[in-house]
Amino acid sequence: MILHVDMDAFFASIEQTINPRLKGKPLIVGSRGNKMHTVVCAASYEAKALGIHSGIPSREAFARCPNLEFVSADQSKYIWTSEQIFQLLKGFNLPLNYASIDEFQMDLASCPNPVSLGKEVKEQIYANFNITASVGIARSWLLAKLASKLNKPSGLTEINDSNFEQVLRQTPLDKLCGMGGKNGQIFMAQGLQTCWDLYLNLPQFFEASPFFSNENPGKSNEKPKSVSHSYTLPKNEINPQVIRAWIRLLSEMVAVRLRQQNLVSATVHLWLNGPEIGNFGAQKTQQAQTSDGFEIYQRALKIMAKSGLKNPRIRLIGVTCSNLSWATYQPLLSEEIRREGLIKALDRINNRFGERAIYPAVTFLTH
Repeated sequence: MILHVDMDAFFASIEQTINPRLKGKPLIVGSRGNKMHTVVCAASYEAKALGIHSGIPSREAFARCPNLEFVSADQSKYIWTSEQIFQLLKGFNLPLNYASIDEFQMDLASCPNPVSLGKEVKEQIYANFNITASVGIARSWLLAKLASKLNKPSGLTEINDSNFEQVLRQTPLDKLCGMGGKNGQIFMAQGLQTCWDLYLNLPQFFEASPFFSNENPGKSNEKPKSVSHSYTLPKNEINPQVIRAWIRLLSEMVAVRLRQQNLVSATVHLWLNGPEIGNFGAQKTQQAQTSDGFEIYQRALKIMAKSGLKNPRIRLIGVTCSNLSWATYQPLLSEEIRREGLIKALDRINNRFGERAIYPAVTFLTH
């Protein structure tokens, strides 16, 4: 069994929690700061009730609701909250998959009461973050993901043998992951209108798709949107060497995960939180893609310089790499070839003798 957690209107819910004035109001989160020249990247449920949804132009959204509230997207807040939710879910000590920034999957093979666990997951998320999640439980990730969307917001739905046919008969085909675009149109053109129609013709579509597998329908060979790590320091830290050491360590941790997935990144995002700096987040995109921890670190330091503060106290640090591509580039310059060979050698040593058998000396300051 798989438990799928799908956060409800994630970006908009975070903004409403941070700013109580926005609670209960139709709200959109825009991809850019100009509210009339952007695209809706998230909408609150109050806005969705008016027919406003992600992907439409903001000008169209305001035409439908002139009193619409608007907030410019701040990825650093959403990434940080996502990572904190992931850490909370790790506490349940079950195999856990980071499906996307607002979706998580847990393998329930060793769980005797999935529904009770689903209730506890929802309660813990709300208690810790004051936002809601919908939970779906089913025998495959595809059905669990579908179940999580059937009773939003704050739903808990289990698809089991007793209701399997009923649920699939009542669910339009385009509600199923992977069936919202051309794939769905192809099947609908053949007369398949519901998920049950698809099941009668392709029953294996619902059964294949094991947990943590690249065989998932609609997910095959997809890259993650981002790779990130963050850390909350025990206290406000003012020592710039310690702060840089943590940025270096987090950069290396992100780089290792990139290389494990054969990915490179063009965009580095740094997020800092502290008394003087507040919630500072900025990113840097370069043409040269990388999975080198030192290069990610150097880009993060340049981002930190943008804050304009000389020695701010820092409590939380986050490093994210996005704008990802498959690592197909072959180095040509001798320095690049030497650097890549060194990184591969270090990865082989750490894989054999332990994660931190060899590590950058500066990160010793994080102990």
